[in-house]
Amino acid sequence: MRWDSIHKLYFIGIGGIGMSALARYFLARSFRVAGCDRRETALTRQLASAGCSVHYGEDVDQIPRDFDVSDTLVVTTPAIPRAHAVWCHFRDGGFRIWKRAQLLGHITENTRCLAVAGTHGKTTTTALLGYVLDRARVGATSFLGGIAENYRSNLILNPGDITVVEADEYDRSFLQLRPAIACVTSMDADHLDTYETAAGVQRAFQAFVSGLDPARLVIQKGLPFKGLTYSTLESADYEAQNIRIQERGYRFDLKTPSRVVSDWIWPLPGLYNLENALAALAMADVLGVDPEGLRPLLREFKGVRRRFSVHYDDGKRIYIDDYAHHPREIDSFLSAVRTCYPGKEITGVFQPHLFSRTRDFIDDFARALSGLDRLLLLGVYPAREAPIEGVSAASLLDRVQIRDKRITTKRKLLNELKHIDFEVLVTMGAGDIGDLAAPIKRRLIR
Repeated sequence: MRWDSIHKLYFIGIGGIGMSALARYFLARSFRVAGCDRRETALTRQLASAGCSVHYGEDVDQIPRDFDVSDTLVVTTPAIPRAHAVWCHFRDGGFRIWKRAQLLGHITENTRCLAVAGTHGKTTTTALLGYVLDRARVGATSFLGGIAENYRSNLILNPGDITVVEADEYDRSFLQLRPAIACVTSMDADHLDTYETAAGVQRAFQAFVSGLDPARLVIQKGLPFKGLTYSTLESADYEAQNIRIQERGYRFDLKTPSRVVSDWIWPLPGLYNLENALAALAMADVLGVDPEGLRPLLREFKGVRRRFSVHYDDGKRIYIDDYAHHPREIDSFLSAVRTCYPGKEITGVFQPHLFSRTRDFIDDFARALSGLDRLLLLGVYPAREAPIEGVSAASLLDRVQIRDKRITTKRKLLNELKHIDFEVLVTMGAGDIGDLAAPIKRRLIR
């Protein structure tokens, strides 16, 4: 494709976290940008206010008429069904259609790309790396898989030839990238609708790091790759040493392959988040950024929206929202909650994400959710999937080993919470459960 012929981009599913960052990037570069999504969200409203033409649903008559086959690139994702009316319109019209991963690969191919991969932890790691490089004036444009609270955005724009990207393993998307420096934070079985087995997941990650100099690959200690290791628990190339709990976060000393830099403050809870910080600091060090200059920046990092987001805490009642949607993530999140609020009863609201993930890990989900004191379980959020026979919230609830458990709905939840004298309330999931955070907070403030 001749890129110099492209003046307009149309995004099918423009409200997605990765798609909206790309749309914002091209708007900033003075391209005409339009797109559609199922419903209006804060992200689509922000795009519209920045000059993007956004419509909702599949009405092809709402596509801007000057988006012509000669100068328009259409961008889609694997989540868009091939029966989608807008996708069919562009296909039948002979338009150039790329996946989001192809476009991200094109943007980064002539840059020094720092790519963060992993089944867990990559969003916080990417956001922190983008943040410290921005504040250190290194000049990196970062494409994030979540909203960085320091910017209230999923895009950090800077001039220069460095890009920071969240490397998504779903649909093997990260294989479109050619990173100069890469990180793998974790490699648990997930997305078995794509990979079928844990071995399939491992083969994809092996392909992602193949050909990369081990001196430019940062990995969590224990992963089966050759690279620079990091850990909070054992000997590694990058270690957090002398760890002390400070408020909800940690104080620690950073050991690198060449020296120890003392007295860092990391404001986020959970050892898993401290490991994410180590990964980002290691990548910055490999890039050549002096860790000493990053130390005062780390304590000012505000995290990523829906990653241990504390919405309310009056000392008696606490409400936290989190993106946890895999059994390991639930385990890590609840462990951090217990550490921050020892001895308090935890009421959890969980929305399973995808029928296939619920089916593949149903026993692990049940074990993780059994770590709650009380469970309110929402129906499965289907996202891109059709229902699977025998897979439901009820089949999951039956396996959870606590007495105080029940199924509810988003519509009923606020009223139910009025009758629960909870100490710590957590909402978890990757679907639309995040929409409940604001109304729950408003109810608690009253």
